Amino acid sequence: MRALVLAFIACTMAVPTAHAEPPYVPVEQRLSAEEMRATGLDTLTPDQLQLLNRLLREERKQAVTAAVVQSQRDEAGLRHRRAAPEAVSGAVRGTVRGWSRGDVVLLDNGQRWRVTDGSLVLRKAAVDPKVTIAPGMLGAWYLQMEGQTPKLKVQRVD
Repeated sequence: MRALVLAFIACTMAVPTAHAEPPYVPVEQRLSAEEMRATGLDTLTPDQLQLLNRLLREERKQAVTAAVVQSQRDEAGLRHRRAAPEAVSGAVRGTVRGWSRGDVVLLDNGQRWRVTDGSLVLRKAAVDPKVTIAPGMLGAWYLQMEGQTPKLKVQRVD
């Protein structure tokens, strides 16, 4: 019987990877009546079952705390890497003749970008031009209109 309980404890000690601990679920709610009978846990008195749940809860809490502490030790001094930013594609509604420093570009997805460096003057006005705003070095972002060579340095307004 003790071996079954210890085996059950070992199986239920899954340590969550997140720092927030999910709520403890009592043994009798995890197992079916058939599983309770097969493990002999159905023979426990209510007090014994309560004690088992308390011990499992405390053991789990200790394991989670130990895992968090170990994770913090393992990550000590490391810089956390952010996911690489992805380019934004969209269209600028209306007629565009060009942009220069200080102009705000409104994309069809609602994003607003201000031109911080560079300029673009079109020989012929473009209607609903497609643009791509891509990340560059050191956190800079660059806007490029489809079919045009110059890139404009931009910064997100909102």
